[in-house]
Amino acid sequence: MMSPIPEWMDNAACRGEQRAWFFPPASLERKDERLRREARAKAVCADCAVRATCLDWALANHEAFGIWGGLNEAERRVMGAA
Repeated sequence: MMSPIPEWMDNAACRGEQRAWFFPPASLERKDERLRREARAKAVCADCAVRATCLDWALANHEAFGIWGGLNEAERRVMGAA
């Protein structure tokens, strides 16, 4: 059974058309494309009211993909190891 969507997600700045920026595409992307996509996503996160909650949730749930709380997968792994 899937858990319900957390309420804080209703207030996330990433809701809407730009949500595709937060996850890698199904096909391969070049490094420069990934960096541009991630930069756009992180810019949305910068002004998000629930950024800290989002990051906490991603760390607690071991989110393996995407930008959560303004951090990508590698950046979250570093935080999780700390």
